[in-house]
Amino acid sequence: MFARYVARRYLFAPKSRSVINLISGLSVVAIAMPVAAMIVLLSVFNGFERLVRTTGSAFDADLTVEPVRGQTFRIETLDTAALSRVADVVACSFVLEQGVLLERDGRTVTTTVRGVDDHYGSLFSLDAAMQAGEFRVRRGDLEWMVVGRATAQELAIRTLADAEVSLYALRRSNFSTLLPQSGYVRRTLPVSGIYVLDLDTEQRYVLTSLRLAQELLVWPGRASALLLRVADGADAERVRAAVAQVVGEAFRVETRAERNAAFYAVMKYEKWGIFFISLLVLVIASFSIVGALAMLITDKRRDMATLRALGAPLPEIRSLFRWSGYYVSGLGAAIGAVLGVGLVVLQAHYGVVELPADTFLTKSYPVELRAGDLLAVAVALACVVTVITRITVRSMIRDGGRTENKASNKNR
Repeated sequence: MFARYVARRYLFAPKSRSVINLISGLSVVAIAMPVAAMIVLLSVFNGFERLVRTTGSAFDADLTVEPVRGQTFRIETLDTAALSRVADVVACSFVLEQGVLLERDGRTVTTTVRGVDDHYGSLFSLDAAMQAGEFRVRRGDLEWMVVGRATAQELAIRTLADAEVSLYALRRSNFSTLLPQSGYVRRTLPVSGIYVLDLDTEQRYVLTSLRLAQELLVWPGRASALLLRVADGADAERVRAAVAQVVGEAFRVETRAERNAAFYAVMKYEKWGIFFISLLVLVIASFSIVGALAMLITDKRRDMATLRALGAPLPEIRSLFRWSGYYVSGLGAAIGAVLGVGLVVLQAHYGVVELPADTFLTKSYPVELRAGDLLAVAVALACVVTVITRITVRSMIRDGGRTENKASNKNR
């Protein structure tokens, strides 16, 4: 208690005006800036991670059931009625997808066609992502297709009034080597809508009906996967285990996190890579405390001699100056935290800093503040400051200080 009181008096006394206070103030600023930067950077990475998960959810289901062997399976082999009775399974939809070639007015694009059944809209809501037209792939005997904005640009689709695109799929059998065109199955469809998500998804997928995809790919009555939607707040791992028991060993069941494990891991590594790079900047900035403590210890050497004469032990004196370093760093951390959180909240509500390219659903940098990141920054700063402060104080206040004071008294 005594050490903390004296440390506060040394740094924050109203009548204290010296170069030491100026250096301490600069140390506070040097600590505050990296702390604020770390909070902002981590929040930006959290925002991009949330954005990627949100945009990818239009094509990544909560649970995906696929055959262990082969690319497709007969639809009747899965009992959808039994699956719908599994707790927390909200909806299911069969899909059939494969790589195809799109052609329009001499322009060609390679992409993946995903044929979806009538229940697909129960799993995913694409209405909010539609830039033009509507999400419609089938009505009676009429078939349509929905393409991404990037694909529409490559095919030079400027209006949906006369937008027709030819799909070419490789025929797996019954074709002549003398007639190359007989090796492909062709269907021409009008475009009913254009969706806007991330650039990779827009280039990767076009949507059409399951029936047309089966005709195009010559896989009648078959699907490549069954997609399941899980109730909000439900444990996906628990539901996955229950679904796996229903579908049997011939099928594998994967969660969205398992299907994108590599991508999410890369994003996490990038985030914490930036964290440690920022931490290095924080370590360098923390060395400003060394100068502040060195000046303070030099200026208060007479006070140390007085305290030693009054019987204050050496560890108590060292604790006094350590607390001075803690106060400087604590004040800097508090200012940095307020500044960083304030900038994140400002960006989240008003989108002050905009993205330089129009490639995402959002026009400004996405941010998301997480308590775990604030805790990580606080723990990292505490460790750095504790180590630097202890080393500085111990190296400048040694046991030999008493002998030095005795010698100076003899000379007097």
